[in-house]
Amino acid sequence: MDSQLIHPLIDEIKNILDTARNNVAREVNNELIISYWKIGEIIVRYEQNESIRAAYGEQTLKHLSKALTNEFGKGFSRSNLQNMRAFYLNYENCQSVIGKLSWTHYCELLTISDKDKRSFYEKEAVNSNWSVRELKRQIDTSLYERLLLSKGDINKREVLNLALNGIEMNEPKDIIKDPYVFEFLGIPEDKPIMESDLEKALVQQIEKFLLELGRGFMFVGTQQRVTINNTHYYADMVFYNKPLKSYVIIELKTTKLVPEAVGQLNMYLNYYENEVNDEGDNKPIGIILCTDKDALAVEYALGGLSSNIFASKYTYYIPDKQQLIAEVEKVLDQWCGGRDL
Repeated sequence: MDSQLIHPLIDEIKNILDTARNNVAREVNNELIISYWKIGEIIVRYEQNESIRAAYGEQTLKHLSKALTNEFGKGFSRSNLQNMRAFYLNYENCQSVIGKLSWTHYCELLTISDKDKRSFYEKEAVNSNWSVRELKRQIDTSLYERLLLSKGDINKREVLNLALNGIEMNEPKDIIKDPYVFEFLGIPEDKPIMESDLEKALVQQIEKFLLELGRGFMFVGTQQRVTINNTHYYADMVFYNKPLKSYVIIELKTTKLVPEAVGQLNMYLNYYENEVNDEGDNKPIGIILCTDKDALAVEYALGGLSSNIFASKYTYYIPDKQQLIAEVEKVLDQWCGGRDL
């Protein structure tokens, strides 16, 4: 048989088998989650039994783990039983979590004690289809705190909105983080680097850079030419954000923010709006990524220009999580003083 004739046949069969395997895996995961929730419920119920508490005390899970492992094999370590108990205690309705994430996702989420924060990461893991590794990376780099601090005048309503809905992309500022974290590049914080080398490193790790940028980003290219009156300029990196239906132009600076960068980026945005945008596209968004920025300088540099231009810092290492949490709590405490929530 001609290979060109059989290829469509193979592809069709492959699609059927892949779909079947995915469906089976999804059903297995759902049954596993239901079973673990029920086991958690049993553990809690028995731990509330005074006679069992008196007989076994804190050794209940240890004995249970040994017995279940002997009977069913792996999957019933003491830590996993603790996760099942915590899963039951934190998710009252088992049906609400079916078909969304894997058990390993929930084990990672259960390490977060703050309910609002856990809810945010859960919503985003579902919305952005994060793998467990991607979820862990976002937790480790304090995405939740960085998003809140990027919003400026944050308040309890912002916290509740993030917890209930995850990241809602309704306007350009919704995609901005401060700082952006490029720990995946492996560049030492104090090592001098040229802008062209930073751009090249980000392209080489484009999948991880897209994860850091957020949901809905598609890479267009680097050094995209902008020609005005026969003079060629080049935008460092260009993306398209599907939810916002906007081109996103990123300018990389390996120094602190300088006003000249703002004017140049504004020119690129005007060019894209008039020469590149298709019907249905919204105004382009500009982001200057720099090593540092002065709040007053940013205010004066951006004053009177398009509200679609933002300046954010970036770092090569994972920020101190406790410091970011403290900053968020400080801002919220200041906001709450004398105000109704």
